[in-house]
Amino acid sequence: MAIELPELPELTPGEAPPPPPAASGAPSLLQTVLATLVVTAMAAGMGALFAVPPPPEPTVKADPTPGGVVPAASGLYEMPPIVTNIGSPKDTWIRLEASIVFDVKTVQHPETLAEDIAGDELAYLRTVALAQVEGPIGLENIRQDLNERAAIRSGGKVSELVIRTLVVQ
Repeated sequence: MAIELPELPELTPGEAPPPPPAASGAPSLLQTVLATLVVTAMAAGMGALFAVPPPPEPTVKADPTPGGVVPAASGLYEMPPIVTNIGSPKDTWIRLEASIVFDVKTVQHPETLAEDIAGDELAYLRTVALAQVEGPIGLENIRQDLNERAAIRSGGKVSELVIRTLVVQ
């Protein structure tokens, strides 16, 4: 594959090279002004588009229990935060802040019940793998598991364990 090079003019010592050819098709002043006006109009249109606020999202009220009705004789007790490393990977930590919903008539000391449930939840969270917590389905599964453990540990006196925050780091 040979590349052809243009021939160079013969120059004698002291002779200046020939001037470069004049640039043809240089934009005129009218073309420059027209292009500036078009870009300005496009920028103004995009600015107006982004200045319009998005429509408000409909608010959905979450029910505290699956049935949507909290019995009048129920109480809510905030459990102490649980912080521990999870089962896999070992250098990953989890923090759980939760509350229990219980029947006031049957539970005399919710703080002792909450401590028992917190100990059980701590033991459970130490066995959880990171893949089990990922995504909305993982969060729902963890919530169901924690609810089942709370119900078993309390002997059915706790109707629900409400997760307030769950942070994995």
